[in-house]
Formats: sequence, C-alpha cells, structure tokens
Amino acid sequence: MPQIKPPLKFFFAFLAFFVILPVNAQVSRDRLGDIPELLSEAAVVMDAATGTLLYYKNPDLEIPPASLTKLMTMHLALREISAGNISLDRDIFPPEESWSVNQPLHSSLMFLGEGQRTNLHELLLGLAVSSGNDAAVAVALQFAPSVRDFAAMMNREAQALGLTRTRFVEPSGISEFNMTTAREFANFCRFYINAHPETLKTYHSVLEFGYPRAANMLDGRRPISILPTGQRISGTIVPRNNNRLLGVVEGVDGLKTGYIDESGYNLALTAERGETRFIVIILGAPRLNGIQIREEEGKRLLDWAFTHYRTIRPEMPGQLTTRVWKGRENYANLEPAEALDFTSFANRGYPLNSRLELVDPLVAPLPPGSFAGDLIFYDSEGELHRVPLVLTEGIREGNFFKRLWDSIRLFFRRS
Repeated sequence: MPQIKPPLKFFFAFLAFFVILPVNAQVSRDRLGDIPELLSEAAVVMDAATGTLLYYKNPDLEIPPASLTKLMTMHLALREISAGNISLDRDIFPPEESWSVNQPLHSSLMFLGEGQRTNLHELLLGLAVSSGNDAAVAVALQFAPSVRDFAAMMNREAQALGLTRTRFVEPSGISEFNMTTAREFANFCRFYINAHPETLKTYHSVLEFGYPRAANMLDGRRPISILPTGQRISGTIVPRNNNRLLGVVEGVDGLKTGYIDESGYNLALTAERGETRFIVIILGAPRLNGIQIREEEGKRLLDWAFTHYRTIRPEMPGQLTTRVWKGRENYANLEPAEALDFTSFANRGYPLNSRLELVDPLVAPLPPGSFAGDLIFYDSEGELHRVPLVLTEGIREGNFFKRLWDSIRLFFRRS
C-alpha cells in the first residue's frame, strides 16, 4: 500500500500556497508569434513552480468543473490521511447511497455495490482512474454524515485557499451547480500538486483500474455490478483512464478529465519535462468532438509552453551578509523573502549570473525581516528576476560611542 507523507509535510505545503507561491504573475508574450487559439471556452497555462500565468482565455469565466470536482474530494481525503485520521487500507463497506445502482443516469462509475468490501486506496483509484461518481459519494460519507455536509467542507476549503468563485454542491461533479474558473482551478491544481505530489504516480497516471474483484466480494462469489438502469454486469470491470494524453504526450502524469452537458468537456492537465512543470486547464470544449478537441488543445498548449518557457531554479550564492551601521553588530545575515524559482523564456539564462544590490547605508535599529536589498539574476541580455533580501534576525542599536564612531565614518564616506 502506498505511503502518504506525514502531516507536517502537508502543513508546509499548505503554508507554501499562501507564503511562497506568488499570485498569478504574468510573463510578457509580446515576442511570441504562435500563441494558440482555442475552440474551448476558457483555458489557462500556469507554471506549477512559480504560479506564473503564461496563457489565458476567459480565465475568470464561471463554468461547471464536472468531474474535475473529484480533485477537491481527493484533496480532503488525502488531508485526513496525512493528519493520521484515517488509514488508506482500512476496510470500508460501501454505504447504500454510494452503490452504483443508486447513482444518476449517465454517471461514470467505479461499480460499488452491496456485499462489497473495499478501502480508501481503492476508492481514490476509483476517483482518479474510473472517475466514479459512486466512489465520490463513498469517500464523502467517510468524512461527513451526508453528501451535503461534505460539500460544505469542500466550500470551506475552497474559501480557505482563496478560491472565491469556486463552489460545490456535491463531490462528484455531476451537478451543473458546482462552479469554478480556469484561473482558480489552475491555482487549486498547483496547490494540490504541491500538497500531494505522490498522487501523480500513485493515482493520476494509472492507466486502468479493475473493480470489483473477487477479493472485494464478502461472499467470495463472482463479482456482479448493477448499473443505474438496473442492468447487471458479471465480472471485474476495467475502465481506462479518460486522460488519453497519459503515455502519449511527453511528461504528462495527471490530472483529471470531466464532462457534463452544461459545461462541455473539461481537462486538468499537468506535465513535467526536466525541471519544469506546467498546468493546463481547459473548460468548455465543445460537445461536438469535444474529447478530441480538449486533447488536441491540451497537447498544443503544453507543447507551446515547453517551447517558449522554462522554470529556472537558482541556488543561493553562499551565505549572504550585509554591513550594518550604528548597531551592536557590524554585520547581519540575509535570507530571501520569497522563493528563488522563476519563470523565464526558454532561451534565456544561459549562463545564469547573480549580483547583489544592497541598501547602503543600512542603519540600526532594525527588526527581523527588514528589507536589505535584492538578489538579482541576469544573463547577457539583462535582468531576469530579482528576489528581496531581508534580515534573518533583528539588530539592536549600539551604544553611544558605537553610534558616534559609525556616524563619523559615514560622514567621511559621503564626503
């Protein structure tokens, strides 16, 4: 059974979403001549490391997410697992409300039913691979007394993450009253990948998942599944992942597809090549040939992004210090106030250089976190990125003689 990261790691990932990850910075596209034009209603491309928005079409148009909703359902379950509140392999007997026979017509299904035993790991596969609406109900009822109560949890989490235009009424995505935007869902996917990176391999890039198996049947008989229409299917059913770009487009390892009549065809896509990962959100691909259109547009956006952009992940150039005047100490240690990673045009940063621009003079007293200058990254064409530097500790004012001596020295420095 796969291992989930400990609660502390989830906490830091959650903190990073608010503290480290910048909000929708945007790279100039003036010199790009091949910006894709899409048939889908809305789309964004985002650098997963930096949050930089590289492409957008109607990014704030509200559209039902359809089965992309299941990513929020998975996130809440994974959060409880990380907190140690539930085990991945704990026996779960699907409640009647979650049985496939009780789901709306035209539901995608994991094929849960009476007389079965499963566990949370299988339910998460049922969400990620089979896109089971029955799996979504079963997961919801593990953490809330009703589907409505679980939807309230989803909405509280969306608000906590700053997703003000994203809302849910149920956990599967079948309702047209679930709502999101391409921009907000890209931000959510970025948070999700940072909080649960193991899920890309364990769940979202799995190509097929067979259920129910004989081991899931309490009486040991051959599995029988009952559809919402009442049709009975004998044996294990093995649906394939609807993300047909997995294993086809370089680096694709997630995340989710979705469709309902009210939204059209949706896609949350991510791929990593080298040290760069991009997130693509497509909402509202047309109903006619929509599967093909969302796949073609997803691939086109990924290839466009990797052609023109990359994530640069510089390292700190050693321990940084700065001169402090009129303080008890003459020097102070510095640290970056934000992440060093940044998004660049793909042909820039070869080689990558850095220099310091420090506040001079920097005069005590100074509280911790005081701005002390910038760390600037550049190449032969010019500046690429600058990161504010701040004091790691406060510097208290020196005594009278120290202040006087430093004042005299500063006077002659300026003369």
